[in-house]
Amino acid sequence: MRARTLGRSTLTVSALGLGCMGMSFSYSPMPDRSQMLALIRAAVDRGVTFFDTAEVYGPFTNEELVGEALAPHRGKVVIATKFGFKRDPRGTQRWTALDSRPENIRAVAEASLRRLKVDAIDLFYQHRVDPAVAIEDVAGAVKELIRQGKVHHFGLSEASATTIRRAHAVQRVTAVQSEYSLWTRGPEREVLPTLEELGIGFVPYSPLGKGFLTGSMDQTTTFDATDFRHILPRFTPDALKANQALVDLLRAMGARLGATPAQIALAWLLAQKPWIVPIPGTTKLNRLIENLGAVELALTADDLHAIGTAAAAIPIEGARYPESLEKLTGR
Repeated sequence: MRARTLGRSTLTVSALGLGCMGMSFSYSPMPDRSQMLALIRAAVDRGVTFFDTAEVYGPFTNEELVGEALAPHRGKVVIATKFGFKRDPRGTQRWTALDSRPENIRAVAEASLRRLKVDAIDLFYQHRVDPAVAIEDVAGAVKELIRQGKVHHFGLSEASATTIRRAHAVQRVTAVQSEYSLWTRGPEREVLPTLEELGIGFVPYSPLGKGFLTGSMDQTTTFDATDFRHILPRFTPDALKANQALVDLLRAMGARLGATPAQIALAWLLAQKPWIVPIPGTTKLNRLIENLGAVELALTADDLHAIGTAAAAIPIEGARYPESLEKLTGR
């Protein structure tokens, strides 16, 4: 496995990380926990050193899963988790509001440390920007946790370029995590140039379009009501049908290079910048192995130009989130 450094920080990780959310949250059916423990450990065996979780995934159970799976590998792996939501006081699994007040950040950090079974959180992201709390106060709270040795690195998720700059002025931002793939290219406009200027790493989540770019879906694919994709505009039958043109492009390029659509999509991302580290998620060992194969897939400049140009010419149907969730991004 090749390694990459996130921006101009000291945080070096495997070129591909593993997004663990779907192992206990958001998608359905939920996989067997023992199998997910084995999958995380199989990733370590194959050189993966970067694992992504959050308190809201489960809730809480994903951090516990990751903490248990990686306990034998302390000091050899990097675990990223997140803060910034308020749980429904009625005790349900719903997260009803944002909450990045410094006191909540401190409380989440303590709870995450226990669940992850670590002495310090390697990378602590603000999950979504909270307009009720100045980003300078958020950065200041994490700065104090870093001073105390409870956190090593500060990150932001789905933040705008302006917010990134303001946070970075208080506490160095090591990484920004946002959705980025061949069918979600918004970060290219302002965020990626800002990160390059400031020396901040970029961690694309959903680099395979929540499974769509693997080529395993078409307009006949249905989702259980408990599956997050059930409410996403891009996963309606009409949108799935319209967006197949992008998968067709990846499949055609893959056929020429002896690779799968997923490998082409990931290799394209990896080739954009040396400080980009995608975190594709999976619950299947064969998909994990397939994804890791993208690290060794060398796309030429002509390949990259052809893929990028053709993809940019394909209109993507459907917003990536419903309006209520989309308004939480890019602030």
